[in-house]
Amino acid sequence: MLKGTSHLITDLLKHDSKTIPAQFWRDPAISYAESRRACCSRTCYKPHSHPTFSIGAVDAGGSIFTGAAAGPCYLRPGMMVFIPASSVHACNPLPDQSWSYQMLHLDARWLKALIAEVNNIPGDFISDREIRLIDDKEIYARFCTLNTVLFSDAGTEDKSAALIEFIGDCYCENNKVRTFQALSSCDSPAIKKLTDALLQTERQPWALAELADISGMSRYQLIRLFRAETGMTPHAWQLNARVNQARRWLQSGYEITDIAYRLGFADQSHFQRVFKAHTGVTPGSYRA
Repeated sequence: MLKGTSHLITDLLKHDSKTIPAQFWRDPAISYAESRRACCSRTCYKPHSHPTFSIGAVDAGGSIFTGAAAGPCYLRPGMMVFIPASSVHACNPLPDQSWSYQMLHLDARWLKALIAEVNNIPGDFISDREIRLIDDKEIYARFCTLNTVLFSDAGTEDKSAALIEFIGDCYCENNKVRTFQALSSCDSPAIKKLTDALLQTERQPWALAELADISGMSRYQLIRLFRAETGMTPHAWQLNARVNQARRWLQSGYEITDIAYRLGFADQSHFQRVFKAHTGVTPGSYRA
């Protein structure tokens, strides 16, 4: 059980003096999952959200997690955070320090179906409104072991089985977690109408005045309500949606210049800056 953890710590000690570029694992045969790991990173992220259910773990250093309604949370090595899909959050190293971490993204529909299969009823493990913090060395060790398998040359069936087993184990032991309400959730029909419009990423970005006209609100009212409902301004939400679309297209092999044009960025440099601010890596690094 602890084998994956010991290998990970050994790698961290080897490279404790420099930042190691983030590594990504993806497999077209397991399209519902993506894993990431980074060592000795000082990269900071803008508040953002993913359409996926996300599971993060701190391996070394410390991190401040923002996204819970109760306020920022300090994460030390061995702690994990389970983040509902579409929840606005950020996880950044302590000031002037580096940290090492792992992050797993799972398709929310696939995960719900799996949880329903585990106990034959939908569980609250993947609540749309609760962030869960886990401080349990056994679950952390299982997560490290899972990622060791995902990043290895093991076969697709072995990797799929490891994912299913990890999720099943966590769900069965979900009494070991602390829960916090997610920072925000979109309940307003007016804001839902706007977010649906903003998901139309293959058009020029929406101007605030256009969105105000659609909503029937003043620009000030729109900004205030939109931030209260989503945790972001309309502009920030729009950029986040376009970055998420860019991730999907990069995985499908689209050219970076084509993606920048189709998503309405001023130029490729603008796209690269925005993408890195949200993901911590350049589009080229993410695709590779």
